[in-house]
Parts: sequence; C-alpha cells; structure tokens
Amino acid sequence: MAAAEPESAPLTLESLPTDPLLLILSFLDYRDLINRRLSQLSSHDPLWRRHCKKYWLISEEEKTQKNQCWKSLFIDTYSDVGRYIDHYAAIKKAWDDLKRYLEPRCPRMVLSLKEGAREEDLDAVEAQIGCKLPDDYRCSYRIHNGQKLVVPGLLGSMALSNHYRSEDLLDVDTAAGGFQQRQGLKYCLPLTFCIHTGLSQYIAVEAAEGRNKNEVFYQCPDQMARNPAAIDMFIIGATFTDWFTSYVSSVVSGGFPIIRDQIFRYVHDPECVATTGDITVSVSTSFLPELSSVHPPHYFFTYRIRIEMSKDALPEKACQLDSRYWRITNAKGDVEEVQGPGVVGEFPIISPGRVYEYTSCTTFSTTSGYMEGYYTFHFLYFKDKIFNVAIPRFHMACPTFRVSIARLVG
Repeated sequence: MAAAEPESAPLTLESLPTDPLLLILSFLDYRDLINRRLSQLSSHDPLWRRHCKKYWLISEEEKTQKNQCWKSLFIDTYSDVGRYIDHYAAIKKAWDDLKRYLEPRCPRMVLSLKEGAREEDLDAVEAQIGCKLPDDYRCSYRIHNGQKLVVPGLLGSMALSNHYRSEDLLDVDTAAGGFQQRQGLKYCLPLTFCIHTGLSQYIAVEAAEGRNKNEVFYQCPDQMARNPAAIDMFIIGATFTDWFTSYVSSVVSGGFPIIRDQIFRYVHDPECVATTGDITVSVSTSFLPELSSVHPPHYFFTYRIRIEMSKDALPEKACQLDSRYWRITNAKGDVEEVQGPGVVGEFPIISPGRVYEYTSCTTFSTTSGYMEGYYTFHFLYFKDKIFNVAIPRFHMACPTFRVSIARLVG
C-alpha cells in the first residue's frame, strides 16, 4: 500500500513573495490597503496611483506640481473630502467637463463661479435649516459654491418675444435663505433662481408631502385648488448627482445650443430633420414650467426652427418664404390646423449657404403632442414658381409630474 503523501503547508499572506503580492494589491480597493496586515506593502507608492485617479481624478501633472507621492496625495485628499468618496469623481468630472466646454464659449459664465465652500460653512447651513444636506450636494459645493447672481445663469436660459428666463446656481447661503418650511414646499431647498421670473428648481432634503428625499423639481402651484399648499411638481432629477450630471452632459455634448454666450435649453432630436431639394429644416423644443400648470392642464412649449439652404445650391435657387401650414395634434388625437403668412411676422429670404432661425411657441391641454407641416416659398428669379418645404414632425412632452398631496387628500 502506497504511503500517503504529506499535506502541503497552507498558503498564507506571509508565504507569498513580494512581487506577486504587489500585483494583487494593485487591484484592491483603498479600504483593503488600510488593513494593518498590509500596511507595510501598502506603502508601496505606485499602488495608490490608481486610487488617486479613480476617486480624486488627480492627474500626473497635478502630482508633479504638488511634489507629493501618490499615497500622500490620496491620504491628504481623503482627510479633506473623504466623506464624499462615493460622489466626488462623478461630480468633479462634471464640473471639469463643464468649465472646459464653457471657457472658450461663455467665459463670463465661468468667471461667475464661486470658490468652493468650506466644510464648516456647510455644517453651519445644516444647523441653520435644521436638516442634513445630501452628501452629493455638499460635495459639489465643496468644488464650487454656486455662482454670483448674474446673467446669464449657469443652469440655462430661454427667450421668447416677451419672456426671458436665465437660472443662476445659488450659493449655499442664499439657498439656505430660501429654504422652505411652509406647507406645499416643506423641507425644500432652492438650487437655482431666475431674477426675471422668480423661478427656482428645488431639491427635497427630506421626504415630505408626497416628495421623495433628494428629488429635484420645479414647483407648479395648483391654480384650481383653494388650498395654497397645493403645489404640483415637475420632476427633473432623482438626486442632485442625477440632476447635475445629466444637465452637464446635455451642455458638453452640444445638445443645448450656445447662443450669444448663453446656454439655451432646447432639446434637438437628430431624427427631427427634413430636406426638400436644397433646403433643410430642423427643429428643437423646450418645455417651459414657469408658464405651465397641471391644474388646469396647460402645458407650454417653445420650439426653435432652423431653415438652411445647401451651400452647393445654384444661385438661382434663392427663394423667399411666403406662408406656413401647421397640423397640430395633442395626446388625445385632437387635430388643429393653422395657416398664415410668413413666420413670426417675417418673410425670410434663403440663398445658398444661408441659415434662418426663429422661435415660436404652442400650448397643449394634454401632457404631450406633436406638430408637422410645410412652408411655401417662391423663387426670387422665377416669382411665379412656388413650392412647399416639409417641416418634420416634432414631439413635445412635459417632464414627469406628481400631483400635490394637498389635492389628493382634499
């Protein structure tokens, strides 16, 4: 009978050679590297490079400028903003991307940003309002404490012939001054403010009155309720991070156009384009909460239309717009037809390489609807020859909303 082979000694941390251990440690999280048993090996500086870049977005250039090792950089940053480690990279990246995009396009807007708030400033605001601020909100305000109350505002603009909105990102002290304790907006902190309309976006720092904690929304007073606490919500974010990063993404991707040093919050559907001969028509749209209501149902939208003639078109293709035809359909399928001369009182001339843009608006009694139609043009060199140019169908829909709990209870 063959003799049993002796059992091999169990593999332990101490029995592993240094180089394989360092390779393993390079894949571990920072929490594991703090373990006492690993303290000696975890002092190996290159291990901290990945964590500095992952959690704090520290670049090689910043490391060189600060003349510190990676571990020291990680520990110093952690001691300052460590409580935000789950949010910092996403928020910091959004701020960096936004400033990089806006600096050559809207330099005054970037200059209006304030330095970050101190930790004790945020603690003082919490003591003032009697509520805890969301950690991702605090994290963002450690980077930039809002902006000066100037125009244009960082959170976008909207302009019609007789209406203008531009929303500033409030600093934390100004926001605390607008903290709501009244019924209908209890425990709501304003994030933005427009000095022209008085419009604000709010974040619910506590769950109350049917709102979820950390939800971001536009308030919408119920005009049909006797109770002034009946305030509906147009919901625009589930958390501060969701709200801020999604807005930044729309800006830096070019989704929101920059017009005269301002961010205009028009949304363009790349498929919402129609070409007829040498003329292309494209449309972008925007919902205006400050001119809308849930009760009564009145949803206000503005649209921006771009009409462009190809630069390769022949000179004799130059033409002038005579009239417009619209077919407007709401969510119930009700149809309205509108026909009239020109657009917004103008009769634009389009020639090769030229662009004409204009804005107009419409309202629906339903939460969504769409428009389509055509323009009628005549050629400048053949005035008796007319033709139609298609306007692509474009859809409009208001954000998700929640009816006031005061209305539901009443």
